[in-house]
Amino acid sequence: MCYGQQRSFSRDENLTPSRTVRSPTDNAVVVENLRGRLAETEARLARARAREAELSRRLDEMKRFVSVMEILETYLKRRFQEQRDDVARLLSPMPHS
Repeated sequence: MCYGQQRSFSRDENLTPSRTVRSPTDNAVVVENLRGRLAETEARLARARAREAELSRRLDEMKRFVSVMEILETYLKRRFQEQRDDVARLLSPMPHS
């Protein structure tokens, strides 16, 4: 046989996939299988949503923490500068009057 050889189609062959006729029992099995898969998917989705909610809550908590740290940093920088200025003033020579 040569590669690329194509099979010829007769007029009776349908190019679209044919539907398989299933018995009611087979259909019930397929439906139950699909229901089970749907339930698993919904459970995974619920877990993913719960995880997303937890991560969002933790992110908000971390943002608040960073905000507090930035406020503290600003306060401490200002106090440090004030104390530095006080020390510099104390150590500078007093002008004589």
